[in-house]
Amino acid sequence: MLPTATPAPIRAAALLAAGLLVLTACGGDGSTTTAAGGGTADGFPVTLENCGRTVTVKAPPERAVSVDQGSTEILLSLGLADRLAATATWTDPVMKGLEKANAGVERISENRPSSEKVLDKEPDFLSASFTSTLAKGGVAPREQFERLGVPTYISPADCAGKDNSGGGDGARTAPLAMDSVYTEVRELARVFGVPERGEALVEKLRARVERATEDVDASDTSLLYWFSDSKAPYLAGCCGAPGVITEELGAQNVFDDTHDEWPQVSWETVADRNPDVLVIGDLTRTTQTAESAAKKIEFLESNPVTRTMDAVKNRRYVLLSGQAMNPTIRTVEGLERVAAGLRGFGLAG
Repeated sequence: MLPTATPAPIRAAALLAAGLLVLTACGGDGSTTTAAGGGTADGFPVTLENCGRTVTVKAPPERAVSVDQGSTEILLSLGLADRLAATATWTDPVMKGLEKANAGVERISENRPSSEKVLDKEPDFLSASFTSTLAKGGVAPREQFERLGVPTYISPADCAGKDNSGGGDGARTAPLAMDSVYTEVRELARVFGVPERGEALVEKLRARVERATEDVDASDTSLLYWFSDSKAPYLAGCCGAPGVITEELGAQNVFDDTHDEWPQVSWETVADRNPDVLVIGDLTRTTQTAESAAKKIEFLESNPVTRTMDAVKNRRYVLLSGQAMNPTIRTVEGLERVAAGLRGFGLAG
């Protein structure tokens, strides 16, 4: 819950009085706005339809808080480290090339922070990668920040074509496409007033996808994606970020018969499906069993159910960061690594 003591309303009043940002239940298009200090910001207000809400940003944020690693890495990739007041919720080391930019951003929590910690940074914009982050049981529901004048943004990849109303990590009603990730990049770039940077980043990502998939035909190869936990493993269903990787390579996901984002499946069922290659999440967090790739491989090679699988006997493992298995710009990194792994195993066509 958000704090009920007087500092929160005071902060909210200050934000609203400054005319920095407004989020409305329904909005329209406008052409001008008054920026902080009384000037006019070109291209503002920016109004977006985001995961069932209309978000209007009246001026480029100066004290944004990004409460998921994927969202943070997009902002850092757009050269916006100086506009980030804080970040939180990390599963992996920062993406290569962003180390210096990330070092200057305060990390208020390795996991999901409390709403109090977020508000202590006096944010003028809040971004997240997952619907669950800004919901009951997460940092706080979106509307609680909105009532304080703090607009919120969630990655469209986690809501477009996805049902998050049930338990777990939700289910896909339509396959994820990289266009959802590109949309997030472009929209965040617009919010911060740097649309040209968004277009440049999208073009770089598209070029990397094209290079990674060139001359690859893995139509005879089956994959399994293991994110975390050895007791009740979280494995990729058909249609999330691993589905993008699988589709781009023309391969098969052995659990393409489930639309759940990360279903928990028994090891007996895994062994029965006997994938050719195991794509393994190498996480640095410690919230569940077998987070690191080393622990996962140790389990696979010692467990009597899994050690007889073809992929285990032949050690056909591809290691990915957790973020590369989530729908974000690092999905491209995941695609590159899986493609390289298949080439190394002689399974790329």
